[in-house]
Amino acid sequence: MKYSLIICFITLTSAAFAQKWQPGYFYDIKGNQVPGLIQHNPGGKGPIKNEGFIIYKDNPKANEIKLSASDIKYYVIGKDSFIVAHPPSYEVWPKGDLDFVKVELDEPLKLYTYGSSSGGGGGFRVSPSFSGGFGTGGYGGAGVGINLGSGGGGGGRSSRVTYYFGTGVGDMSQVTPMNFIDVMTDIMADEPQAVEAIQQGKFNITKMLGLVNYYKQLKTSRKKSE
Repeated sequence: MKYSLIICFITLTSAAFAQKWQPGYFYDIKGNQVPGLIQHNPGGKGPIKNEGFIIYKDNPKANEIKLSASDIKYYVIGKDSFIVAHPPSYEVWPKGDLDFVKVELDEPLKLYTYGSSSGGGGGFRVSPSFSGGFGTGGYGGAGVGINLGSGGGGGGRSSRVTYYFGTGVGDMSQVTPMNFIDVMTDIMADEPQAVEAIQQGKFNITKMLGLVNYYKQLKTSRKKSE
């Protein structure tokens, strides 16, 4: 019994370490790719006030280095990509003037997540565009972060998260209940089945993760059949 508890403790400790430190890489402001271990969304104070940060080390035994959002362009851990962004006009983010958003869908019109997104896997690699200059057109509505509950359609666990759309982080606008159908129809226009599901009301903003997963499944199936 004693040895079983020790093995269980070691297993749990190893799992916690694996979740805290994840293999990945970041691109610095000069465009250099730097591989290593990354701690995403750490607690405590960052190197620069009003900026999000990550913690990096190049191997498990190396010293930890805190990297502020202004030190890097974006970073990748596993299949998830996070890009540096400013909050859109008239919005205030908890961590300040510069932070990271997750690229949920790297399409011509992109979908970003800010906050405690549940679910994890994104299933993409990204070459971010930093160019702006794209107006938000006829997408109506404004709002604040949405407290998502669990929902049908593979919606995921409860979390505080805000979704944004844009051709790049320089022109992000919020996805809201009012503009959800128009925005997501445009993002997923290359998959008619996803568009039909959106138009029929099978998904809404509280089931965004379920919709994203459905869209990815459709894309994967189509590519395999081509």
